[in-house]
Amino acid sequence: MDKVELKQRTQRFAIDVIKFVENLPSKRSLNVLTNQLLRCSSSVGANYRSACRGKSSAAFINKIVIVEEEADESVYWLELMEGADLVNSNEICVLKKEANELTAIFTAIAKTAKANQRSKKS
Repeated sequence: MDKVELKQRTQRFAIDVIKFVENLPSKRSLNVLTNQLLRCSSSVGANYRSACRGKSSAAFINKIVIVEEEADESVYWLELMEGADLVNSNEICVLKKEANELTAIFTAIAKTAKANQRSKKS
C-alpha cells in the first residue's frame, strides 16, 4: 500500500466513524465517548498527512508514533461503547477491525522507520 492509498484509507476511516456517530442516539455517556472517538479517528489521517511531509526521519517517526497511538485509542473508545452496551456490537465490528488494522500498519511503519534510522547512525 502506497502513501496515497494509505492517506485515502485513513480519511475513509474518519468518514466512516463520522457516519457511525451521526446515527447514534444522544445520551450523556455516549456523547462523551463519541467526542473522544471523533477526535482520535480524525487525528489518524491528519497526523499521517503531516508525517508524509516530515522534514526529517525523526519528525516522520514522531508523527507516525502519534498516528499509531490515535488508531489504538480509536479501538479503545469503540471497545468502551461496546462493553457498556451503548451500541450494537455488529455495527461497531467493522470500525474496530479497521482501527486494529490501521494500528498494526502504523506500528510496522514505525518499527521500520526506527530500524532504518538506527542503521543510518551506525
